[in-house]
Amino acid sequence: MLKRYGEELNRLFEELIKMAALATDAVRKSARALTEGDAAAAEEVVRGDDAVDGYEKEIEQNALRIIVKYQPVANDLREVTCALKMITDIERIADQAADIASLSAKIGEAVRYEKVTAMAAHVASMAESAVNAFVNGDIAAAQATIKSDDVSDALFAEIKDEMCDRLKSRPESAEKIIYVMMIAKYLERIGDHAVNIAEWAIFSVSGMYKDSRLM
Repeated sequence: MLKRYGEELNRLFEELIKMAALATDAVRKSARALTEGDAAAAEEVVRGDDAVDGYEKEIEQNALRIIVKYQPVANDLREVTCALKMITDIERIADQAADIASLSAKIGEAVRYEKVTAMAAHVASMAESAVNAFVNGDIAAAQATIKSDDVSDALFAEIKDEMCDRLKSRPESAEKIIYVMMIAKYLERIGDHAVNIAEWAIFSVSGMYKDSRLM
């Protein structure tokens, strides 16, 4: 029984990693759609959102089956319930990547902006690190992910300030500038979802969530 439980839990973790990989790849592709004017990449991100949704449903069903079948307690139960919490954040990361891709398509041309590229790469790496921290039970890595959100917040502030300046100096480009600001905001939210995942990773090991004992 314990062996079968361990095998099913490992499969659940594997599905979670695959789901996260799809979502973070979508973030990177959506940034490429913007900075390279890559319409095909934008379309691929939007289409790919269905695959992430499929993983969300599959993981949810498998996690609930594990709970009903094995009735895990303590740390085992925390691992399964945290996986259920994480898939919501991962799914939202993919949704926001699709939103970025859609805005990139509306702009319709390359916007070569290194800070957006850097921010997209950073928040995608944050999400990957957070999921890996959960799978490996690595509290230190989860805490490092949370701390690294300061980088994405700083990049967002810089992009916002620069875009506000451009609105004043280039009012004829207002629509494109506003779209870039919206994209930066979506990226900031992706970073926030990565922080949520990291916080659940810490809870899965310690039973502590945001400095409050929950379980």
